[in-house]
This record gives sequence, structure tokens and C-alpha cells, in this order.
Amino acid sequence: MKRTGTTRRVLAALVCGAAVAAVTAVPARATAGPGPRWEVKKTGSTARFRGLAAVSRSTAWAAGSAGTVLRTVDGGRHWADVSPPGAQDLEFRDVEAFDARRAVVLAIGEGEASRVLRTEDGGRTWSEAFRNTDPRAFYDCVTFFDTRHGLAVSDPVDGRYRLLSTADGGRSWRVLPSAGMPPALAGEASFAASGQCLVSRGPHDVWLATGGASAARVLHSRDRGLTWTVAASTLPAGDPAKGVFALAFRDARHGLAVGGDYRAEQASPEASAVTGDGGASWTRSERPPTAYRSGVAWLLPRVSRAAVAVGPTGSDLSLDGGRTWRTFDDGSFDTVDCAADLGCWAAGEKGRVARLGIGSTGAGGS
Repeated sequence: MKRTGTTRRVLAALVCGAAVAAVTAVPARATAGPGPRWEVKKTGSTARFRGLAAVSRSTAWAAGSAGTVLRTVDGGRHWADVSPPGAQDLEFRDVEAFDARRAVVLAIGEGEASRVLRTEDGGRTWSEAFRNTDPRAFYDCVTFFDTRHGLAVSDPVDGRYRLLSTADGGRSWRVLPSAGMPPALAGEASFAASGQCLVSRGPHDVWLATGGASAARVLHSRDRGLTWTVAASTLPAGDPAKGVFALAFRDARHGLAVGGDYRAEQASPEASAVTGDGGASWTRSERPPTAYRSGVAWLLPRVSRAAVAVGPTGSDLSLDGGRTWRTFDDGSFDTVDCAADLGCWAAGEKGRVARLGIGSTGAGGS
């Protein structure tokens, strides 16, 4: 990976421990000093953004309620409303962007409310690539292995999770056979909370997060969704509001799971877990986030063990691969995503979008 001067300075700050020292020493809302901080960008929108794609420190896409899609190409100074025409009744919960021009958005809901739309010109025009016609299906998340191959997942239909597959960058989709999918548990589903219930890493590996049942599980496929294995996580389960809400993998072995109980009045003392074997087994974080978290991302996949998690009550940083977490901000976010140049973005309710800065290192610049 080619590293810019800003990338080298920020990575150095993380490696030397400046960030962890800051989050240990200061109150929950850190606004100055050498530690991490969210720099909120004015979007001019009141939508709730649960879909987020970080292309770089300068370019990001956000997708949310009322069919809203925003895009910035200047580090968040300006946001273009590139919402698809006539989409105001759709709920976008995921967006996957290949660059500043090409992106795929997923709308959730029962029956025809679940749709996939695609743009190749920065959102000036959109084409509908898929519209669900099965009233039993409810699509939650979408992920891409590369610029051509991707998957989208629906809650169980006929007792198994349903998957869509594309091999042409999202222009067309087909339902995959379900023979290799383990049976779903009673009441099991995925959470369309942050666009991170289905995540991929590398050319073939993909993971699916579940909740709402007697166990909060993680399913893993090594062949782009044809066959799956399944493991129970350590996250809270046994209630429709509990489970694994988001996953992040920095390679085929090392992953993070966050979630808990999304109800504000309920505690979530065991809201994160880690794996070192590709999701075959999960271990509780020694010091997890203090509350429910809906989104998680590695700051520099394949390079650093640093990660960030977000939720409605705050954001947390881990420098040891998810074993321990420290809260560094108490603002509300639903989702987080990081690009290869340390362009980490978060998004949430009331049009809130922010980019991660690291205090005096100058990482807050464009």
C-alpha cells in the first residue's frame, strides 16, 4: 500500500500509543490533543444514514432514509444530493462504492421495497438492477469481493437465508441455490442497521451476522456464498433485539463482531468479540465497548490492529485487534467505514456524517 505523508503520521500516532493514551486520559468526548476525534461535516440533510462507503479521505457515499444518497469528493466540505429520482419512499441501508463514479445502493423492506440500484456517473443517473418480487424476502445488506462479484442477503425464506449474486458489478442479480446454507434458527434474522451484516474480504470469503434467536451466530463461506459453516458468537442472544449487528475482517482469519441489545434502556455489557480463525470460533473482548454498537471497521486492514466501533451512545477505539476498547466520543453514529488511506467515515441520524482525525497529527485535513 502506498502511504501518503498524512497516512504515515496518523499510523505512527496509533502505533506509538498516542491515541490510546488520549482516550484513557480524557473524558468521553475528545475534541483536542493527539487522540482520535470525529470531525462532523455539514451535509445539509436530516436523513438517517445507515449505509456508508469510504472510498478515500476525500470521497465517500452515504445512503439513508427517504431514498437519500449523498456523495462528497472534497473531504466533506461539500455534499451533492445524488438521490435516485422517485426514491423518496425507499429506505436505503447499504451502499457499496467502487470509486467516485460507481456505486450500488440497497433498499430494504418486504417484497418490492427491497431493491438494488446502480450508478456509473456519480449519481447523476441510476438504473434499477433488482426488485424483489417474493413477499417473504427482506434484503438487509450487500457486499462486493471486487468490482464485479458481489452478494446481497435476505432474511430466511423457507428456513434458510437467501442470497443474491452478481458477476457484472451489480448490473444483474440472480438468486443462489440454498442447498449449502445451514438452516436458520427459530426467529433468526440479520439486522439492517449499518450495512455490515454481510461482509467480505479477499476474492472468495464472506461472513454473515445474525441475531434475534437463541444464539447470535456468524456464518462463513469460502466460495462466494455457495456453501457455509456456522459458529455461535459470544454476543447477547435470546431476544429479537439482540445479536451480532456488524462484522469486520482485516484478512481471512482475523475478524471483529459488535452488537448487543439495541434497546436504549437495556445494557449490553458483552457487545464485542474477536476471532483469529476466520469465524470458526469467537472470544469475548476482555474490555468491550460499554454499550450496544451497530458498526465496526478496521482502520488499516492488513496493516494495523487498530479498529473503531460506533453506536448511538458513542464511539470506541481498539489498538489490540478488538481485545480491549476505549470510548473516545459520545456522539451518535450508526455505521463506520475506512478506506486504505486512513479515510475513516461515520454516519448516523439527523444527517450526521463525520471523518476521523487524529489530533495534532494533521489528519483532519483533506
